[in-house]
This record gives sequence, C-alpha cells and structure tokens, in this order.
Amino acid sequence: MKKILNINNLIICSLLLLSTGCKKTLDINESPNNPGLESATAEVLFPSAVMSTAGRVGGDLSIVGGLWAQFYTQNNNSSQFRNVDIYNLASTSTFVNGPYTELFSGALFDYQLGITKSIEKQNWSYNLMNTVMKAYTFEILVDLYDKVPYTEAFQSPAILQPKFDDGYTIYTSLIKEIDAALAKDYTSVEFSSDQMRTDFIFGSSSTFADEMENWHKFANTLKLKMYLRMVNAKPAEAEAGIRALYASNAEFLDLSAAVSNFTDVPNRSNPFYEYNFRRLNTPDNLKASVTFTSWLNKNNDPRSVAYFGVANPVPSINQGDYLGGSAHPEYNKAVNIIVNATDPVNFISVAESYFMQAEVLERYFGGAGAEAMYNDGVAAAFAQVGITPSATILATYAYPTGSFETKLEAIITQKWASLVGSHGLEAFFEQNRTGYPKTSPVFSTDPTYIPGQIVFTPNAVTGVGNFPRRYVFPNDERSRNTNTPAEVPVYTKVWWGK
Repeated sequence: MKKILNINNLIICSLLLLSTGCKKTLDINESPNNPGLESATAEVLFPSAVMSTAGRVGGDLSIVGGLWAQFYTQNNNSSQFRNVDIYNLASTSTFVNGPYTELFSGALFDYQLGITKSIEKQNWSYNLMNTVMKAYTFEILVDLYDKVPYTEAFQSPAILQPKFDDGYTIYTSLIKEIDAALAKDYTSVEFSSDQMRTDFIFGSSSTFADEMENWHKFANTLKLKMYLRMVNAKPAEAEAGIRALYASNAEFLDLSAAVSNFTDVPNRSNPFYEYNFRRLNTPDNLKASVTFTSWLNKNNDPRSVAYFGVANPVPSINQGDYLGGSAHPEYNKAVNIIVNATDPVNFISVAESYFMQAEVLERYFGGAGAEAMYNDGVAAAFAQVGITPSATILATYAYPTGSFETKLEAIITQKWASLVGSHGLEAFFEQNRTGYPKTSPVFSTDPTYIPGQIVFTPNAVTGVGNFPRRYVFPNDERSRNTNTPAEVPVYTKVWWGK
C-alpha cells in the first residue's frame, strides 16, 4: 500500500529542521514496524524533501537574506541577529551549518533517491519534479557557498569525503539534468492521484495535465534564472541558453511555485514566522530598516501597511545601528516586519518570473515586450500582498526610458521590493548579481543619503565597504571532509557575482 505523508507532520519537521535537523524523523528507520529506505517510494520521498527545502529557504535563510537585502534590521533592544547584521557569520554559526547540513542530508538526499526510484518505475512525472527541486536546492547552496559537493555527492559508503565542485560546473550540469527530465514522457497519468496529493507546490491544480504543465514552466523559469545568474561570468553562454529557450517557445511561470499549506498552529506555520515570532523569547527582534522604508516613503508606496502594519512614514531603525538607541530614541517606536503564520514560501514567485522575463527582453531582444512584462511584474508584486495599485503609484513606477542600465535598475528595484518576507534570500542574491539597489557612499543618517540605497552597517566586522557576498564553508563539513576548500571571507563574491 502506498504511503501518503500528512502535511502537518511534514510542516512540523520542516520547522524542527531550523534548529536541530530531523532528517531521520522523516526517514523510514530500521525497525520491525518500518521498512528500510530501499522500500521508500517517490510519493513518500518528494513531499519530505520539498518541506526540507521550504523550511530552510523560507526560514533562517530568508531571515539572513532579508537582513542583508536591508528590508529589516536588528532591534536595538534585543540581540538575536546582531552577528548577521554586522556580517559576522563564522564557520561555526548555526546559520552557516544548519542550512548546509539539512539541505544536503534532508532535501537533496531525498530528491536524489526519489530520482533513482522514479527511474526504476519509469515514473517520469516524479522524475521531473524531483529533478527540478534538486536543481533549485543545489542552486541555493551554490549561490551561498560557491562550491559544494556534486559529482561525488550521495555515494556513501563508497565516497565518504566527496570533492567540492565549482559553481559553474554544477550549474551547467543541473541544466542538463533538467533538460533530460523534460525530454521524458512526464505527462503519463501513472500514479497521478497520489502525486497530486503529495505535490505541495502544484498539486492543487485542477488536473494532472495542468500540474505537469506548471512543472514544465517551473523548469523553464528555473533555467532562465540560472542563465541570468551567469550573465557576468559567462555572458556568451548565458545569452545562448536564453535565446535557445525563447527559440523553443518556452513557457514560463504565470503563477507562483510555492508551498502554501501552512496553518496558524505551532510547528505547522510558515517557517519564518515559526522561527522568528513563535519560537523566540520576543517577537521584536526584526524591525523595519530605514533602507527599505525610506524608499517606500519616498514613493508613497502603500505596501508599507502590508509589510510593516503602518502607513508611511514607517518608524524604522538605520540598518545595523542597534547600538545607536541612545542617540536615536525614536528607535523604540520602530515597527516589526510582518510575517504571517499562513504566508507561503515562494521558490519562484509569479512577480519574479515576470521581472526576469522583462530583463531578458531588454538584454537580448531589443526591449520588445519588456515594458508590458515589467508592468505585469509590478501588478503581481502588489497582488501578492492583496493590494491593487492606484493610477498614481503605477505612474510613479512607470517603466523608464533611457539606457539599458536605467531600465535594469527599475526592474531589479521592483523585484527587490517584491521579495520581502519568506523570499528575502533572492533579494540578497540579485543585489550581488546586478548591483541594484545601489550601495550608498554614505550612511542613511547623512542628509545626502538617497532613499533605498544599501548602506554599510556601522558595526560591521569585515572592514569598511566589504559587504557580505556569500556564506563561509561550514565547520560541520570541514570537520569530516578534508576536501572542504580553504575558508574565504564572507565578502568574497561567488563565481557569478558582479
């Protein structure tokens, strides 16, 4: 009999992953009542892996990403995220070790086993789903750590100390894996009833055919994102890959690839909410950052209410200035970032998909259709927080004329403003790729500060101007794998960085 995992159990474990890791809780352990891993099916493995990815990407990684993208900052009256806000993430930090360990031993282990099982059964729909999510999760790890085990990963006991592969090699290999999965007959209806119940991303589609069409779009959109990541380091390959997608009339996401099954119950909530609001001793660790709120205020953007619960101007703290409370008594009135227990964890949001397509049309196709796609992105970004933008705000955010860089800045800035909350990690990555929002030559207390520009935090430990660009290699890996590369500073760019 096939086993269908309960969404509540998976959400519970995804939140436990944030602090302790619970891979073996999801595994089928050796006991008289539970068969071994060899008996696991793709139906069992896939939702477990998805919740593992969502628990990290939408939890502690989004908290760090949002701090470094400067949506919010450390409260001056608490200390939970001070080290993150001053770029002091050591190799022993739980923020560094936790995601690495869980995404490998939890998500990726299950995706890889799911791929093996789906090939054995020639169940090509699960093969595509596992392959896409494996690629997405590997991309996150590469974008954070730059180099990770890939070609020798998941080969225990034959290989206990896998070598680290460079990010470019991993990217190109993952794209080939996606293409191979897309080439299979993944539209087969075999196992479709169980599949739609265990697919927490697109399983609510009206039909199995719609579900698989959405997975095809997710695959294409993920490839598009990976090629865009490559534009600085491998411009010719990035362009060739993107042009090939468009020549094949590839369809991209027109709905969000997201987990949205969370409920307002302990251990079953959105992982950002569970980690920062429900589990900590205070809900007030993360306060609105002047970097972001100054931009919202400048544009009279109504999303301030959705993001922070108040209309402009939003009471805020200058990024990283948690020791400056005595000089800024107004910090005590700063408001919390709003994250709801039932918020989805987006892997790629529909707004992000539209903004990527707008950039591509400007970069490679003379701008034809770019403005319309940008406008769709703006509308989708407002819609995801339940707001219909007024004619005034649409005029404020009208697509600019001028150079490519002027247009790119508008696209990426709007994308940045859409990634608040459980998608904050992507904002950090995109700022590293494009340089937008721009970094400010002065701190946000300076009269010449331009609203929305990224500032260098006053208590940073990296040396003036050395913004974080990556995670350092985790000590947990170094302690058991002699192939772990030499440690580099957190401000060392990853292979695709601008």
